[in-house]
Amino acid sequence: MMPAFLKWQLWAAIQAMTAPTHGRKVMAGFHVMADARGLHVQPTVRRITTADLREALKLGLQDFWAKPSHYVFLCLIYPVVGLILMRWTSGANAIQLIYPLMSGFALVGPFAAIGLYEISRRRELGMDTSWRHALDVRRSPALPSIAVIGFMLLVLFLLWMFAAQSIYTSLFGDQPPASIGGFLRDVLTTSQGWALILFGNAAGFIFAVIVLATTVVAFPLMLDRDVGAVAAIETSARAVIVNPLPMALWGLLVAVLLVIGSIPLFAGLAVVMPVLGHATWHLYRKVVEPEPAPARRPM
Repeated sequence: MMPAFLKWQLWAAIQAMTAPTHGRKVMAGFHVMADARGLHVQPTVRRITTADLREALKLGLQDFWAKPSHYVFLCLIYPVVGLILMRWTSGANAIQLIYPLMSGFALVGPFAAIGLYEISRRRELGMDTSWRHALDVRRSPALPSIAVIGFMLLVLFLLWMFAAQSIYTSLFGDQPPASIGGFLRDVLTTSQGWALILFGNAAGFIFAVIVLATTVVAFPLMLDRDVGAVAAIETSARAVIVNPLPMALWGLLVAVLLVIGSIPLFAGLAVVMPVLGHATWHLYRKVVEPEPAPARRPM
């Protein structure tokens, strides 16, 4: 859960941004800490099993195969960005950051797949699922909350890259690898290399757990119900606490599939990302109780 001092700082920043000034109106729709009514809601979390994970993946595949041509537009960006990042790190003598960049997709994936959640939401409601509707997220009343958590993931990604570089520097010094072959030889045949594997993956595991615990259902929840960023993070944390083993298995599954998708020059992400994105929406449906219908007034 978010520490109290971070809540206070975020709330103060938002108040400053939305406070009325001369010549500027208050942004009445800009709400992050609470929902549109100013309430801090706590959606009910269910217990799930591994069977629910299999069902979520099955439904995610069904969403993907329903109209897969739509996702060419959405998902080719991931292999392209991956190749650009790999080329950049190689050209900048930062070969040691290729693996952290590949694994870093798991940290920003929940935000990157937000358009896919929207497609699954619309398909569930029987609405038009044309690819252009993936961009309808920009009209969501929860967009400020989505942006806040997306920014949080970006910060975590940058911290992970800094940690990865720091671990490498502490073991091998400031001198970058001369070539990919030389780097692989140092990693696999020296004690420093094995230490890099051990400490690097341990640090990556910590970052992955933080992301899983704070965002596993956060973005689908905000698309479905404008609950505010704090409630979305807390609901994700409660989902992990209530379902530790299924959620750990889900996190492992996501990591393995992203690695598999990244191996063939990131091209596999064009399939892995949409399937996981759709499956995450269905996982959210299984974990979080639907919003209760408003009670009708007696006639």
